Amino acid sequence: MTGSQRYRSFEERLISKETMQELQQTGILPVAVEADFERFIESRRTLLDERLTAVDADAKGGLLPDVTIEKGVLKITPIEKSTPPEAEALAARLYAMLPRIRITDLLAEVADWTLLPNCFTHLRTGETVADSRILMAGLLADGLNLGLTRMAEACSIASLAQLAWTADWHIRDETYALALRRLVNQQQHETLAAKFGSGTASSSDGQFFQAAGFGRDASNLNAHYGQKPGFKVYTHLSDRYGPFYSKLIAATASEALYVLDALLYHQSEVSPRRHHTDGGGDSDQVFALCALLGFQFAPRIPGLKHRRLYSFGKSSDYPMLEPMIAGRINVALIRAHWPEILRIVASIRTGTVTASLIMRQLASYPRQNGIAAALRELGQLERALFTLDWINDPELRRTTGQELNKGESRNSLARAVFIHRLGEIRDHTYENQQHRVSGLNLLVTAIILWNTRYLERAVAALRQVEDIPDHLLAHLSPLGWEHVNLTGDYVWAAAEQMTENHDGFRPLRLSSDPARLAA
Repeated sequence: MTGSQRYRSFEERLISKETMQELQQTGILPVAVEADFERFIESRRTLLDERLTAVDADAKGGLLPDVTIEKGVLKITPIEKSTPPEAEALAARLYAMLPRIRITDLLAEVADWTLLPNCFTHLRTGETVADSRILMAGLLADGLNLGLTRMAEACSIASLAQLAWTADWHIRDETYALALRRLVNQQQHETLAAKFGSGTASSSDGQFFQAAGFGRDASNLNAHYGQKPGFKVYTHLSDRYGPFYSKLIAATASEALYVLDALLYHQSEVSPRRHHTDGGGDSDQVFALCALLGFQFAPRIPGLKHRRLYSFGKSSDYPMLEPMIAGRINVALIRAHWPEILRIVASIRTGTVTASLIMRQLASYPRQNGIAAALRELGQLERALFTLDWINDPELRRTTGQELNKGESRNSLARAVFIHRLGEIRDHTYENQQHRVSGLNLLVTAIILWNTRYLERAVAALRQVEDIPDHLLAHLSPLGWEHVNLTGDYVWAAAEQMTENHDGFRPLRLSSDPARLAA
């Protein structure tokens, strides 16, 4: 009886079979591949055979770029650093020109550009906050990990009661989501941000934060991060540096479960077609579901030389790759569960069930082992296609590294911003913990947007006296924070004092020589 209840629970989370049949009959099934299995698998068979043949021939001729395959042992030369020294020098000069600014003033400027406070409406009345400075103090209390009590002591604009009232009625998950969408959308449209990326790629990475106090009771111990319990914050970043999704997950949770949730259900204008992760986000099921949902999954796979390929035919047809081929794709298994796989994908795409929940259930419920095995088999097929691309395409390897480096740099900024309480999460409830994460991501996004606009102004100022090649701008990063004062008393200036120029911007520092400005 228990097993049947679990099965029904799984069934109830999917779109009904009748709805599925109607979608198929009307031709609007929300999947990104050919729904007819025989046509789908034949196209994949042709593609995989072509890739295996081409890579095998190139390996035999020693034509694979920076790759050798000898007796089945794969060796890939690490990608060299791609940032030219002149780009690093330019970045240093530009950051030396940015105004020094308090975090309160930075947030207020970004709020003025984007009308950010309008997103935080009253839970009952829908009205905006009368004094936006009190709202932003509450946001800083979350983002800086300061807490409302200490924020009330550090600022002079509101009492603890006023901050708490504003936080209770105006700051919640949905208003944080609306505010993040507004900032990320603005970042995506910034002129300089278009130099950072095409807008069609993204990456995701987990970041560990220790827990203390009440937070320790709700946290987990993951030996990978040491002997102290904590949480992971899993963040998705666009190639234009827009952190469009951030979620608190258990320290022991598989990051692969959450890769697709952000790609499918975020609320911003980010439209990634290719997504990168490190080893934490890599799994066969993610490979399978990404392909079926229309995303190119491009992870940096750890221990790639120990991974094995799969083929449709005999491994001996590819003599150079034969030692790397573990076996054949089980077409019969995928065919047997193809209707169920399509139903799962349609349910995920329509939001009937989240990808993370369905993947967790597929791994847990014995009645779904057949479907899970079929998805893994399909994932091995997609992984084989990707691995062959990885071996043959140094640009794919380079791009993946660049996008993951952006995420790691964003994590460094987040660590610097989450400065108070020793950077530990001490809240007891998941809601308050998630508010910390949302506030942190919002504040990081505000810094990114502010930096992007002022870097663009610095570039324009330099171009008045010298040539700045466009190709160097692609190596800039809006993740610097040395010019931002994150600590001390949180002073809010009057509106008319926010900027010193008639055009609404602060003046750049006149010298572009970092040495002269270091003091």
